[in-house]
Amino acid sequence: MRELSELIDVDDPAWPVMLEEISESVVPVDVLPVEPEHGGRCLQQLQITVRSMLGAVVWHTGGLLLDDGWLRVYGSPAADADLPGLAQVNGFPQRFEPTWQPAGGLVVAHDVLGGVFALNGADAVGRPGAPGQMVYFAPDSLKWEALKIGHSAWLAWLLSGGLEDFYAALRWSGWREEVAEVTASEGISVVPFLWSAEAQQDLNATSRRRVPMAELLGLSREFGERLGVGDPGFLGQL
Repeated sequence: MRELSELIDVDDPAWPVMLEEISESVVPVDVLPVEPEHGGRCLQQLQITVRSMLGAVVWHTGGLLLDDGWLRVYGSPAADADLPGLAQVNGFPQRFEPTWQPAGGLVVAHDVLGGVFALNGADAVGRPGAPGQMVYFAPDSLKWEALKIGHSAWLAWLLSGGLEDFYAALRWSGWREEVAEVTASEGISVVPFLWSAEAQQDLNATSRRRVPMAELLGLSREFGERLGVGDPGFLGQL
């Protein structure tokens, strides 16, 4: 096991680069304050250094809120917000366990609709994409999609405005105002459901309400199995 000092005392940390990307971002980004003691435990369990963008997010932030909270990227537990940390979302052990691995991969972000971004692990059975690549669980198809990029490239894509095209079919008139009212532990339930023909024909005609994010993830799993799409596996715990 590498000690925390070995993980954070590096010559070329990623945080300055990330700060520059955030300052130049074309989307609103809120960098939440961090609780360093939790970040240290998370880094030790992952055994990654702050040379990586993932390590930088964990060590330096309590998470990132993009597009007024549409997307929540997990870091350490936020000090002044209700956004959980990466360790909680992925069920990390309370103490360092050298043999522990996240189930199939590491959930790194949720969007307000219950979509899930994850970093594929070596045992990502049933998911598309290669180990070490990002995948997305889409609430409008109840399936995982391969993004074919790594975590650092994914973050750069987010900050450069990739969300606008990616979510073009899932945003309704006035979505930003509705999202601004949602807390970091909630999401928006859309009825008829996003995977239905009715919602995909006219998203503006749907009804929407705030619900706990855990409820949205549970519904995705339930309907995936009921509709024969299959069990999506681990979607994060909140």
